[in-house]
This record gives sequence, C-alpha cells and structure tokens, in this order.
Amino acid sequence: MFIAMNHFLVKAGYESAFEEIWRSRDSKLHEFEGFVSFEMLKAHEDEDGFILYASHAVWTTREAFEGWTKSDQFKASHRRPKPKVEYKGPPRFVGFETLEDLSIPKE
Repeated sequence: MFIAMNHFLVKAGYESAFEEIWRSRDSKLHEFEGFVSFEMLKAHEDEDGFILYASHAVWTTREAFEGWTKSDQFKASHRRPKPKVEYKGPPRFVGFETLEDLSIPKE
C-alpha cells in the first residue's frame, strides 16, 4: 500500500471556505484503478493562528498513485474556481510506503 498525504496550513477564519472546497469537489478518485480510500483530517489551531489539515489517500501501489496524478480524472477534479483561502505556504506532500498493516481482515 501507498499513502499520499498533503498538509495544508490554513489561517484561522478560513476554515469554512477551505472545508467547502473539499466537500463540494467533484472527486474522481473512485474512478481510478488502485484507489482504496480518502480522508480529510483536521487538527486544532496552533499558536501561530493556523489550522493543520491533512488529506490522506490510500492506494494499492505508488505506481497507481502516480498514474492518478497524470490522469484526466486528476486534472478534472482539480479544475474548478476556488474560494479565497489564506495559507501559510503551499501544501506539503508526503508519500509513505506501508511497512506494516494491522487492519481488520475483510470477510
């Protein structure tokens, strides 16, 4: 498995606009082979007045994820006007190879 995460630092007061971007998007993830799951995570406000969000997408392989980033579905899901949100820098991407998985087996 491969986990693709993006970290976003959103200025306090812009949470609703940022969250609306994610809730209203036309996600195409489920159309792409190798996609397993997606979560958007929210932490508490830090001492600098920013809220950390992390997108967390699970893929069967790194190659499946990389294929997604080059696909028409990826382009389509990222091609929309975005409400104004203030960030502390650009999103930070981190990719993880799964070393151990203790999930409950699917029946």
